[in-house]
Parts: sequence; structure tokens; C-alpha cells
Amino acid sequence: MTDDHDRGLAFDLATLGRRRMLALLGGAGLTVIAGCATPSTQGQATTTTTAATSGGTASAACADPIPEETAGPYPGDGSNGPNVLTESGIVRSDIRSSFGASTNTAKGVPLTIELTIVENCVPATGAAVYLWHCDIDGKYSMYSQGVTNENYLRGVQETDAQGKVRFTSVFPAAYSGRWPHIHFEIYPSLAEATKAGEPTTTTQLALPEDICDKVYASDGYSQSLRNMERSSLDSDMVFRDGHDSQLATVTGDLSGYTASLTVGI
Repeated sequence: MTDDHDRGLAFDLATLGRRRMLALLGGAGLTVIAGCATPSTQGQATTTTTAATSGGTASAACADPIPEETAGPYPGDGSNGPNVLTESGIVRSDIRSSFGASTNTAKGVPLTIELTIVENCVPATGAAVYLWHCDIDGKYSMYSQGVTNENYLRGVQETDAQGKVRFTSVFPAAYSGRWPHIHFEIYPSLAEATKAGEPTTTTQLALPEDICDKVYASDGYSQSLRNMERSSLDSDMVFRDGHDSQLATVTGDLSGYTASLTVGI
């Protein structure tokens, strides 16, 4: 595996553009919270309420606003080099294959990622989520050596009436220096996302340790298994401050996992 990957908070901050720095440093400031945890701490605490919406009433899970996180050096949103958001084909639920000049498909254990976006316990209908993560080798499409001509494992979806989006993907690697994670940005609308406008939230989803261990013991993930053995939540430069609101609940088996997270904005 090459060394051109996300190298932790210090490297991330050094590579961020002006737009990302303003987003991260504005308001309450930069909060670095996320990560994988032991099985006893999987998932996040939420409550269910019935909230009024413009279309009547809807039941949604409440969640505290998710902390802002660095987008890392490989966002692909135009803030640090290439911009995939304005390309035809980026709005899709299945992000396993590249689109455009290449149609190569990323390898790995199947993973469905389900996010529920809520604001004040009301589903955030009509928002947009741009999601991306590394491949089985810890490489980021559009940036890492060998995959600069790929744009797989990146996609945008509009939230439905329940505030939900769903992406079909593969389980990301654990690479040296970071705990397993998935990046995503939330935009106020699909139009704002696909013109590479300003995201309202930039953060990361964390994958639980016991599931990571099972996946990384399977074919193709041997380097991830070794990296996990040398990593810990407490030493991760981005995730060591906490993870309660960013730790996904994961169900399934090696034939296919589903990672679910309720995201407050």
C-alpha cells in the first residue's frame, strides 16, 4: 500500500483550502470527535419523537448535532484539487464503480451505508449528502497513486421524506495512522451539492471495532488487519476525543453489512 493516504489531523489541516478552513474554524470551532469502539459502545443514543412538518407529522429520531470534522486531504469537492461534484453521474446510490472515462469497480466486502439526517427531531427532507471513503487498499480515488483516473466510492444522494439516504458501497480499509472511517458532507439541497456550494456540515462516520476485525480477517484486507493491530481509538489524532454521535450501528455478515447512523444537524 502506498503512503499517499489521509495522515491524521495535522496533515489534514495543512492541506485544507480556504473554504474548508473557514467552515471548520467558524462558529464553535473545530471539534474532532469520531471513531470505532468496542462492541459494548456500538451505536449512538437517540430518542424517537413525533414532530410537525410542512406535510403533516413525521416520526424521527432525535440526535444532537454531529461534530464538525476535517474533510481530509482528498475531498474531491473542489476545495483541495479535483471536483467530482459538478460531474454528470455523481448523483447515485451505488458508488462501487467509477463513471465517465473509467467504469472500474472497487473490490471489497459489500457495505450499505444508511444515514438519517434530522434537525430538531424533524427529518431533513430535501437535503443532500456527499459521501466518500477509501478503497480496500486504503487509497482514495482521484488522488492516490494508481487510482487518480478513478472516481469510485464517491456519490451524492438527496434525502427522502424521512431524511434518509442510502449508499451501496464496499467496506473501507484501515490504513496506517487512522481508524476506519467514512467521510461525508451535508448540503442544504441537491442543487447546492452539485454546484459544489457550501456544505452545512462536514464530518466522519466511524465503524465499530468488532465488525472491522471480522471484515479485515477476510480476503483482501490483510494489511488492514495489521494496521488495526497497531491502532487504537485513544491514539487516533482525529477520533480520540470521543465518538458517541458518530459511531454507526452495523448489522449483517461477510455477505453484506449495513452501517446505520442518525445524524443531527
